[in-house]
Amino acid sequence: MVNPLWLNLARSVFYPVTTGLAKTEVIDGAKLPRTGGAILVLNHITHIDPLYDSVIVDKLGRRPHFLAKHSLFEKPLAKQVLYGTGQIPVYRGTDKAVDSLAEARSMLADGALVIIYPEGTCTKDPLGWPMISRSGVARLALDTDVPVIPAARWGTLSIMNLYEKRFSPLPRSKVSVKFGDPLDLSAERAAGVSGRNLLAVTDTAMRAVRDLVGELRGETPPEEFYNPRKEKNKAKNKANPDA
Repeated sequence: MVNPLWLNLARSVFYPVTTGLAKTEVIDGAKLPRTGGAILVLNHITHIDPLYDSVIVDKLGRRPHFLAKHSLFEKPLAKQVLYGTGQIPVYRGTDKAVDSLAEARSMLADGALVIIYPEGTCTKDPLGWPMISRSGVARLALDTDVPVIPAARWGTLSIMNLYEKRFSPLPRSKVSVKFGDPLDLSAERAAGVSGRNLLAVTDTAMRAVRDLVGELRGETPPEEFYNPRKEKNKAKNKANPDA
């Protein structure tokens, strides 16, 4: 249940902060459905992404509901704000993991907009491209008949990069968000939930997001998604070739 008090408090903080740090550009915002349940799929570059995504979605007339790490809900004030604004905790690797998707499905059925970062955390790709993703978005997409909208954001990494312990509020940056067309998942939905279908839908969603990132950057994206585990093994084998 959304509490207007916490919602207005979040707006009073997020709006001036995001405006102060960067000029925001929204491209093809009309592609975001103004009513009805919908899933918005985005890339995740850095820790301030949700601030910009929530403000942009709010300005487009939709109330944002994120699937977010449960650890964020364990801090006193953050817990009040997150629950008060209708965010959904994700309990990975526990018996409560299915509860997150169940709550998201319920919200979608009630006409809410659910935002998900399939990568699960900020990308580990040194160049900022999307990395391999989890299948939560595919499960939601296959369990519902709501539109799945891909979108991409670029520019937030120039403001904050916690992996490099860098925060650069000045000079003022530019953050761009581009919305794509709804994904055609009719064949996958007709086939139902299966391991193969979950992989296919996840891949379809993230390729659409990756291509939008490429358009924002004016670059050709890599064909393969960055895989932190593979890269770690490569580095290990390179350091110990005789192991």
